[in-house]
Amino acid sequence: MAGALHLRGIFLPDEAERDAWIVDGRLTFERVTGAETVSTGGWVLPGFIDAHCHIGITPNGWADEEEQVRQALLNRDAGALLLRDAGSPVDNRHIQRRDDLPRLIRAARHIARPKRYIRYLGVEVEPAELVAEVERQAALGDGWIKLAADWIDRDAGDLTPTWPDDVLSAAIGRAHELGVRVAAHVFGEDALPGLIRAGLDSIEHGTGLTEDLIDLAARSGVAVVPTLINIDTFPEIANSGAPKFPRYAEHMRSLYGTSWQRIRSAWEAGIPIYPGTDAGGSLLHGRIRDEIAALVQAGIPQAEVIAQASWRGRNWLGYPGLEEGAPADLVVYEADPRTDLGTLFEPRTMVLRGNVLG
Repeated sequence: MAGALHLRGIFLPDEAERDAWIVDGRLTFERVTGAETVSTGGWVLPGFIDAHCHIGITPNGWADEEEQVRQALLNRDAGALLLRDAGSPVDNRHIQRRDDLPRLIRAARHIARPKRYIRYLGVEVEPAELVAEVERQAALGDGWIKLAADWIDRDAGDLTPTWPDDVLSAAIGRAHELGVRVAAHVFGEDALPGLIRAGLDSIEHGTGLTEDLIDLAARSGVAVVPTLINIDTFPEIANSGAPKFPRYAEHMRSLYGTSWQRIRSAWEAGIPIYPGTDAGGSLLHGRIRDEIAALVQAGIPQAEVIAQASWRGRNWLGYPGLEEGAPADLVVYEADPRTDLGTLFEPRTMVLRGNVLG
């Protein structure tokens, strides 16, 4: 068939060596005659996810369309072929119209309270307006919304919850009625009980997950996206805030010091952990491999991290793995990445929407 592609390799997760064909951007395991062979040998797995990034944010402000494309390309070239944008102040829907850029799931804009988040980044509303704003952002995104659920309270001099528990319950409940999942930025401990009990779908960062909160989260079914390479910036954040807010600074240092242990304990309790970089702002895009390595260093088994970053993560975000009729979004590595992280930096072949990337 003209335009059809063929590859052969060891497919994950089933570890079967097989032939596959790509027709009209989709995989098939039924033989197609006349196909061009683009890859033989190696380990084949679905492209990675970056479950928490921001297409459109830079260290100096908001990115124009050209910079947004550059950010998406950095992620793509690192093997992240499916991105969940966890809130952006710009319209980045043009990324979704490009066949050469990763698939993008958008959470529209952050929902925050006035003076309780990064200035201008989110839509700022008071608690009485939260449900209505959830409805607005749900209509603008792709099945997710993002809440800023804790931040420094200047009167308290420390992290405190942004939203009352009853308001959270109403807002998250309304999102679920609309068929939308909810992610929440949360660094500390105090906001987590209300979020979890309200039915939150995704805890972003999760450094406040104490043992009792881990038990509560495990029973609720919530997932965690730790963004460990972003948590590495906590000491710098603490130092910058220490002169005015010493209690906050000490809290941030404490959260940093226990972060790996808490994320490992969450995994051991059965909470799904998915990789996200929090790229945008102070962190460059294209660092999904660093986040994968950090999760392994934190004590999550390497094979499990790869699964969460690939086929399991894609399923969580609503996309299939490498199965009959699935979108042909895949990467071929020389070695098995479940045992050799170094191979992630030298992909043999990448295919996105059925197109081989040069």
